[in-house]
Amino acid sequence: MTFVQIIDCKTSRLDELNRLMDQWVEQTRGKRTATHSTVGQDRSDSAHVVEIVEFPSYDVAMRNSQLPETDRIFREMIALCDEMPSFTDLDVVRDEALYKTQSRRLLDMLAHEPELALLDDVLAEGYHDHDPTNEQDVIGMDATQRAVEMWRGGFDFDFTVEDQIAEGDRVCTRWTWRGTHNGDFLGLQPTGIDTTMTGTLVHRFHDDGKIVEGWWQYDLLGLMGQLGAVEA
Repeated sequence: MTFVQIIDCKTSRLDELNRLMDQWVEQTRGKRTATHSTVGQDRSDSAHVVEIVEFPSYDVAMRNSQLPETDRIFREMIALCDEMPSFTDLDVVRDEALYKTQSRRLLDMLAHEPELALLDDVLAEGYHDHDPTNEQDVIGMDATQRAVEMWRGGFDFDFTVEDQIAEGDRVCTRWTWRGTHNGDFLGLQPTGIDTTMTGTLVHRFHDDGKIVEGWWQYDLLGLMGQLGAVEA
């Protein structure tokens, strides 16, 4: 179970505290077990600083606390604080990466949502879609719906999400697409062939949680080969 420690302190020496954290990261390279660290400063009290440190589990966090570098940095951190910091230990019982969820939701909607107008719930106005197989980028909801209808006209398809990585306002999704060719697609008459294609999709999000931009990469040539349109 993921474990999070919240360190709450008062200090007027934030710059020195940040430098101290940089030293800890450098000196424990290859040994530390923390996976993520966030430092926040209270907007209403600049001396109030909170650090949130994430570990894979409580036991892993305890191994990190036993490092001699961690003990030394802790003592130096106390010296920079106006008072003794407080520590809150939390077992994470729910963790939702909301941008990842939105990316998965969009893929599901592309395959199954009968009312394409509902894509507005996920895509921002003026959404910009980059697809290397298109001569021009797809921009706006009307163009997006036409692109989806082209694929739906040719295939009964579904996506399987294999991996997702999120950082900042970006989510990268590695997916597998499976479709049955049951309609016209790029001039190819339906063959009934079951096809498979893999690819990646990078989404950029607005701060309201809607997708502003998307970059696709997939093996269209391999797909056409499965349909017999090109030599495999």
